[in-house]
Amino acid sequence: MVSDDASPPMVTDLPNHGVPPDRADIFPAAADTQPQGADARGAADQPLAVNPRQQVQLTSVDGILHLVLPPEVDPETGIITWPEQIQQLKLRLETGERFWQDETIVHLIAQERLLDARQLQALEDTLSAAKLRLKRVFTSRRPTALAAVTAGYSVDQQAVVHPLVQSPADPGQALAEPLYLQTTVRSGVEIRHPGTLVIVGDANPGSSLVAEGDILVWGRLRGTAHAGAAGNRDRRIMALHMQPTQLRIADLVARPPDAVPEPYRPEVAYVGEEMIRIARAQDVAQQTLNQTLSRGAQPLETF
Repeated sequence: MVSDDASPPMVTDLPNHGVPPDRADIFPAAADTQPQGADARGAADQPLAVNPRQQVQLTSVDGILHLVLPPEVDPETGIITWPEQIQQLKLRLETGERFWQDETIVHLIAQERLLDARQLQALEDTLSAAKLRLKRVFTSRRPTALAAVTAGYSVDQQAVVHPLVQSPADPGQALAEPLYLQTTVRSGVEIRHPGTLVIVGDANPGSSLVAEGDILVWGRLRGTAHAGAAGNRDRRIMALHMQPTQLRIADLVARPPDAVPEPYRPEVAYVGEEMIRIARAQDVAQQTLNQTLSRGAQPLETF
């Protein structure tokens, strides 16, 4: 958590194009600072001062439109309501400079914003009215990721980024916490996560699962799956019904055999002898237990 392998580039604040001066009700902080009397006449020709942190931002990156929402709470003005943000987006689409074509794909950069299904639907309706298509959601919040994938969007769940930290991440740092999604991953949907990804449901053909940790599908895996995306060959892919179109672990790629065992059985894909192998989950569990015992561990007494 489609060929969007790289995280979206940092989006800089855009100028406030096309905001009519009579819509000061949308920006109350700016409206309260307008001078009176002679000062007002002198300032009449000055542009309306607006805090860019409160603005919906749109920018084009490689032919894809990135939509960046302002934070839920601004440190200077407090809470920015959802209706205000939807109104900002409508004004931006209707009166701002149009630098995109019809049916352009939109990626929502939600970051740490919490969004539910109704808010995502409101965004989609607003974008659709402007002939734009919301396709992918970048978020660091699990509820937003769950709402987005349930609604049928591709999801890239990112670790929380602190903007003041400029140095690269330590390659030996721990993975993000596992992401659990109880849903059916539909065709055309891609989910990315910087940790282990657990899907309680099916992954349909045409879907894509990408994780830096392991991938577990508590159902049918019939799309593509890429575990250890950061290069770790020790990661595994597990599914109750293993019938993927492609498997990847780190830098290794494999297609499963055409013959599928009947009845279906839980299986695990792992790296062995420089290739991806598939084995019964029961056999892998027994092998792991034997390796653990060989290192001196003692089995627990059973009752």
